[in-house]
Amino acid sequence: MYNFGQYIPQKSPVHDLDPRVKIIAVLALSLIILQVGIIGLLEVVTVVLLGARWARIPVLALLKTLRPVLPFFGCLFLLYIFFTPGRPLPLFPIGPVQISYEGLYMGLQQVGKFLLLVASASIFTLTTTPSEITMGLERLLRPLRIVGVSSHDVAMMISLALRFLPTLVDEIKSIREAQLARGANLNAHTLTSKVRTIIYLAGPLSTNILRRCDEIVDAMEARGYQQGSRTYLRELALTRVDGLIIMVLVIAVLFPLVGIP
Repeated sequence: MYNFGQYIPQKSPVHDLDPRVKIIAVLALSLIILQVGIIGLLEVVTVVLLGARWARIPVLALLKTLRPVLPFFGCLFLLYIFFTPGRPLPLFPIGPVQISYEGLYMGLQQVGKFLLLVASASIFTLTTTPSEITMGLERLLRPLRIVGVSSHDVAMMISLALRFLPTLVDEIKSIREAQLARGANLNAHTLTSKVRTIIYLAGPLSTNILRRCDEIVDAMEARGYQQGSRTYLRELALTRVDGLIIMVLVIAVLFPLVGIP
C-alpha cells in the first residue's frame, strides 16, 4: 500500500540519490510549478512521471497518494469556477449559476499545480527513509547555527511531521472501520449528517493521536534522545551525478526549461 509520507524500500536510481539532492529537487520543482502555466504544467507532469518511473513507483500507486487531498482540491476547484468573473460558458448561466472560461482555466491551473506539488513530495517520501530525511535537512539547514538554531532539531521536527501523516491516515481508517462494525452510519448525504460524522471521527482521532505522540516521546526518551547536534555512522557525500543533477536544477530554476505561456 502506497501512502503519502510512507517509505517504500526498493532498489532504484532515485532511492540511491543523496537525500540533499532529492530535497533540492523537490524545492526546485515546486518553484517551477508555481511559475508556469497550463502548457508548462503538462511538461512538469512528464518530469514527475519520469521520476516515478525511475523510482519504480507505479503510476496508479502514485495517484493513490493523492486520494486524501482530493476532496479539498475538489472544493477549491468549485470555488474557482463559480466565483471567478469572466466570459460565461455557452451553457451558462443557468439561473444564478455561472461558470466562466476564466474560472475554468484558473481552476484547472491552480488545482493542477497543487496536485503536482503533492505528487512530487510523495515521490520524495516514498524513496527516502526518515533517517535520510533528517540527515539531509540537517546538512542543508546548518547555516541556521549562525543565529543559534539547532539544524538537527528543526530537521527532526520536519521529519517526524512527514512520517506522522501515514499514522494519521491509518488511525482514521481504524476508527472508521470500528464505528462501522458497531453499526454507525457514516455514509452521510446531508450537511448535518456530514458534520455529525466528522465530530464522531474527530473525538477518538484526537485521543489516539495524542496517545501516539506520548508513545513517540517515551520511545525517544528511553533511547536517550537529547537536543543538539548529532554524528552519524554514515556521512553523506555528494557524487558527480549528484553534483550534475544539482547544477541542472539550479539552471532550471534560474532559466526555466519549461515553457511559460
